[in-house]
Amino acid sequence: MTLNAPGLVLSPTAQVGAGVHFGAGVIVHDDVRIGDGVVIQDAVILGKGPALRPGSAAAGAALAPLVIGAGARICAQAVVFAGATIGPDVIIGDQSYVRERAVIGAGSLIGRGTCVDNDVVVGERVSLQTGVYLTAFSTVEDDVFVGPGVITTNDPTAGEPTEPLRGATLRRGCRIGAGAILLPGVEVGAGAFVAAGSMVTRDVAPGALVLGNPARPR
Repeated sequence: MTLNAPGLVLSPTAQVGAGVHFGAGVIVHDDVRIGDGVVIQDAVILGKGPALRPGSAAAGAALAPLVIGAGARICAQAVVFAGATIGPDVIIGDQSYVRERAVIGAGSLIGRGTCVDNDVVVGERVSLQTGVYLTAFSTVEDDVFVGPGVITTNDPTAGEPTEPLRGATLRRGCRIGAGAILLPGVEVGAGAFVAAGSMVTRDVAPGALVLGNPARPR
């Protein structure tokens, strides 16, 4: 364990497993639980709380501790909030952002600069490439691939509080090409393929290939 890393700020209530490596300038907030063999690179922030405006849909009960599973790697300048759960052997890329109550399953990759918003569930062995935005209340099942720059949305009224927020649902093994945009509440079926640059406005059937704006079956 490298507790002498330059600039390390480690809360006395944090729980740190065996063989954990801290880089320079890491900040670990109260009650964070770090499993054995975790690597935390430079300038990472773990367990911070959210700053929410009144009436935010992200508000909820008091947050549970951030839990990081054994063998995970949290790369430079990533921010992982209190209440998140990071599974074993997950990689959180440089400058990524994982919000409160998000769950990341074992062996998944969160690419550089990707944002996993609050209340998102990501399954096991998922690959989120660089610059993905997973909006709040989305679900990503096991073995899904999401290409760079994909954006999901959840607000059908663009800020008018008249409808509930509805994130995307990506079923097992589906693939989303680079730069695709998914509108609120869409479901991409198991094994389906969304071509790069597509605008997904409605559900995609399991195993289907869709492309275009709006995305249509080919």
